[in-house]
Amino acid sequence: MDEMAMTLEQLYSEREIWFTVIEWIGIFFIGIALVELCWDIITKTGRKTSETFANLMVAAGNEFTGLFINAVILGITYYFVQPFALFSFEMSPTHWAAAILLADFLYYWMHRAEHEIRVLWAYHVVHHSSTEFDLTTGYRLSWIEGLIEWVFLVPMLLLGFDAITTFAAISVVVVYQTWIHTQKIGTLGKLEGIISTPSAHRVHHGSNDKYLDKNYGGILMIWDRIFGTYQPEEETVAFGITTPIKSINPFVINFHEYAAIIRDCISAQNGAQRIKYIFAHPGWKPTKPKKSAVISEQEK
Repeated sequence: MDEMAMTLEQLYSEREIWFTVIEWIGIFFIGIALVELCWDIITKTGRKTSETFANLMVAAGNEFTGLFINAVILGITYYFVQPFALFSFEMSPTHWAAAILLADFLYYWMHRAEHEIRVLWAYHVVHHSSTEFDLTTGYRLSWIEGLIEWVFLVPMLLLGFDAITTFAAISVVVVYQTWIHTQKIGTLGKLEGIISTPSAHRVHHGSNDKYLDKNYGGILMIWDRIFGTYQPEEETVAFGITTPIKSINPFVINFHEYAAIIRDCISAQNGAQRIKYIFAHPGWKPTKPKKSAVISEQEK
């Protein structure tokens, strides 16, 4: 345990500049989010400050649980994943660029899975459940997502990127997305479809039929274009989820979908239905048998 702590501490000290920059960028955007909030209140835009309060409460919980979860995940990856790495290399500017690019690619698939597999959507829905869309929405993150999301980063660890580097790379992808949670910025011309922009991310947060399950990219939109999930902003976005939760209680926001899964599993008629309620696409329901065209004598 002492050896692990020393190794992780050494790796962190070697990459400390990255975390320092990420931290200051995060602080900067928190300041901008507060400025946006004050501006909306002063200009009476109709913004629901109750949703902003909910965002901040959820963000505080995520920050608190993240301290413990990250420590546990670092230990798991050091003992059980890194020993199986295929390569080992010193980090250079080229390696850092590769790490961020790979983290962005893996983020796309993680994000897509979180929308297409209900048990994963159960924690990711926290981020989408607000009917408002502003900079504080970017901080509305599940309290338990870190327990699961690291699994999608295992390919980076197996290639030879150490846990600290992997964590730094995915942090760059996540922090980048802070500024795109806004309605204050319109479309960005030729950048649309290349990088993730406020316009592209508004689509991602839309509950409109044509916007569902679109624009998963963290930094780059090229993954969405390659894998057929890109959608430009073409109509007014209806923010939130298709079945609103109508609550600002942070516990309800974090765990309502798990409660719904449990209720559905209890009502399921067989094991196959229970499995689908857990792992199928969110919103899956059993297909009702078609009524026979022949009307029985009793129904006449």
